[in-house]
Amino acid sequence: MKRRTFVKNSIYGVGFLNLPVAFGGQDSSAFQQQKIKIGQIGVCHEHASARMDTLKKMSDVFEIVGVVDDRNSTAARFSGNNLKSFEGLKWMSEEELLNYPGMQAVMVETANSDLVTTSIRCMNRGLAIAMDKPGGEDLALFQQLINGCKTRNLPFQMGYMFRGNPAIQFCQRAVREGWLGDVFEMRGTMSHNYGGEGYQRYLSNFHGGIMFNLGCHIIDLIVSMLGRPEKVTSFLGATKSAADSAYNNCLAVMEYAHAKAWVHACDSEFRGQRYLKISGTKGTIELSPLERFDGKSLELDLRLRDGNAQYTSGNHVVTFDAQDDRYIGQLAEFAKVIKGEIANPYTFEHDLLVHQVHLAASGNLPWS
Repeated sequence: MKRRTFVKNSIYGVGFLNLPVAFGGQDSSAFQQQKIKIGQIGVCHEHASARMDTLKKMSDVFEIVGVVDDRNSTAARFSGNNLKSFEGLKWMSEEELLNYPGMQAVMVETANSDLVTTSIRCMNRGLAIAMDKPGGEDLALFQQLINGCKTRNLPFQMGYMFRGNPAIQFCQRAVREGWLGDVFEMRGTMSHNYGGEGYQRYLSNFHGGIMFNLGCHIIDLIVSMLGRPEKVTSFLGATKSAADSAYNNCLAVMEYAHAKAWVHACDSEFRGQRYLKISGTKGTIELSPLERFDGKSLELDLRLRDGNAQYTSGNHVVTFDAQDDRYIGQLAEFAKVIKGEIANPYTFEHDLLVHQVHLAASGNLPWS
């Protein structure tokens, strides 16, 4: 028998630790009421348009100063450059945006290879940064960015899109609070069936192919629940019909003292699948799909050997509000960090570890 539970979600997430002083050293109620002056550098990232659409919905929180056009960059990209999302906004040079009076934050949405270097320039101006994924193929450069933001006490947020997902947050809570017992296995997939040969040619620009481009999302989740693995093994492969030099069918295995986790991604799966399963000695969770935007509720299967304060033993279908925006919870969290209302739930150390594991999973870094 399956029991159904509906979990009400807030687009503004959950509260974490309070900070005594807001970003920038201001600690007044007036600052708390002010809109955050923010701009976007880049329109070439796959998420650039959608994240701007979300930002425009949050006019009570953010004041959008302008956007920087990066289409002249030679960096590889896979994006339709949909400029409709930027209609009505002021186009600015990067220098104009970074020097705008009262500027506080920047969303960095350039092509992947430009993300880190662009963010370092923002860091040097003392701005809060929301940088899309992934963190580049140069670990030293990413570490320079992380260390610089930490030293300057600058809010920094990686654009791992599932962090604001209420079902994922439920999974993290279940593991953290021991509902599943000792977790011994995690499985995650980030497959799809879009892009065709053009997408595969894009993947060929990165040594890790689709694992580099998409596997990072699942790796972020696994590391948030299991921490640092003892060993990471990368299996880079291609489907029979893949474009030359494109790793479009990849697997990574993360080994822990008492657990194994694997991440798979392929661009040729019929109807695609994005899936997470967590197995422990006292229960399991299965979530598929990881998100949906068709007006239907997101559901996960929770099976418990023992009951807890919220769920009895047995099988449960946990249902969440229908989603209509992938990014709004995460950007609301970014605003709270800037205003000093919460501590960033994802530390600099976590972001660095995730990127190290991600590079190892992509075959770019030996693991020791």
